Amino acid sequence: MRCENILVTGVAGFIGYHLSKKLLEEGFNVIGLDNLNSYYEVSLKKERLKQLVMCSQNRVNKLEFLEIDINNKEDLNKIFMKFQPKIVINLAAQAGVRYSLENPKSYIDSNIIGFHNILSCCKEFNIKNLIYASSSSVYGGNTRIPFSEKDQVNHPVSLYAATKKANELFAHTYSHLYGISCTGIRFFTVYGPWGRPDMAPMIFTKAILSKKPIRIFNHGNMFRDFTFIDDAVDALLRLIEKPATPNLEFKKDCPDPSSSWCSYRIFNIGNNKSISIMDFIGALEKELGISAIKKFEPMQKGDVERTFANTEDLEKYIGYKPNTSLEIGLKKFIKWYRNFYNLF
Repeated sequence: MRCENILVTGVAGFIGYHLSKKLLEEGFNVIGLDNLNSYYEVSLKKERLKQLVMCSQNRVNKLEFLEIDINNKEDLNKIFMKFQPKIVINLAAQAGVRYSLENPKSYIDSNIIGFHNILSCCKEFNIKNLIYASSSSVYGGNTRIPFSEKDQVNHPVSLYAATKKANELFAHTYSHLYGISCTGIRFFTVYGPWGRPDMAPMIFTKAILSKKPIRIFNHGNMFRDFTFIDDAVDALLRLIEKPATPNLEFKKDCPDPSSSWCSYRIFNIGNNKSISIMDFIGALEKELGISAIKKFEPMQKGDVERTFANTEDLEKYIGYKPNTSLEIGLKKFIKWYRNFYNLF
């Protein structure tokens, strides 16, 4: 029995919930932090927490949930002092590309100040493994596909993407200066049961079932690398067991952006497929047995036309290979959606 303390921020979020559930099943004590903000319905976040509490019942290892904001350094210090975690997974962030146009300050507070507070605590309390969420959004205006971690990502097209790129830079600096093992994860459109209501799978499903129009941007000429949640969690679990290490072949005169001379790594977590949004909608229609009412609109500011993850580096590092097809993933997602919202 492990009973090792592992700190997960954003524990009531979509990925945070699934990862924490798996960690509890694997025998870890989960110290879960979340500010339960109202970016989307708090009731869903509380229901995820309820599921985690149930999962931790009758176990030697436990879930300890604390409602705090990571931009409160004093509260964070107290938690690190009390629980002395050696592994930290930072999934807390202000999410959403489009919302960053409306409320940029929330991204600075959470994604910049909050993440710096996490790094500072990792330094002060000798954390041996920090894994943090970056995003496929950092690829911004890049057109070479599939997106590789070895590509330069210097042209973000949204504030959200810029804050995630800044996280990677901060992490490298702290790894170099203080020896913290830092692994940044560029997630590609993660979906599945208990998903985020602000993302396409939930938005489209709700609209189709309600017989309301779905907004399709760039007149349908959009492609996404849809990644099932179980595949993303599998990769994270493997990275917990294998902290970032220095690249012994790193060349400063020809630097690899995904690694360093210090214990710093960047990895894509995706399905290694770029699927047309129209094909995605078609798969949803087939699974639901209902045709969507489509409303085509121009591209929105801050959005990108295509995402497509090259996952070769992650496969070499931890043996990760995504194995959930869109058809299987959507079937599991729709089954959960109907059950959760009592739609039969």
